[in-house]
Amino acid sequence: MTATDHESKTTTDHDTIKQWAESRDGYPATVADTEGKGGQPGILRIDFEDPSEEQPNTPDSGLHRITWEEFFKKFDDADVQFLYQEQTSDGSVSRFCKFISDDE
Repeated sequence: MTATDHESKTTTDHDTIKQWAESRDGYPATVADTEGKGGQPGILRIDFEDPSEEQPNTPDSGLHRITWEEFFKKFDDADVQFLYQEQTSDGSVSRFCKFISDDE
């Protein structure tokens, strides 16, 4: 492990984001309460499966899973970056991520 494996990175590359999420059992999602009229996606999130759940593939309550196509349309329209971490400081796989604007 190099000194920077646990440091956060940013990207706008769709393939990088999708690969990162899918390698951690993550799915594209939005916060259900923030969705607009006509089914417009709301605030973006990555919904992770919890392997300890009795019913895997059940999305977190409050999140609505969407397609990658819908996700990246909203991502591009919002003009944000994906902030993520590959590993934690102890070398474990990290699920840390968030969406940031240039203002942050």
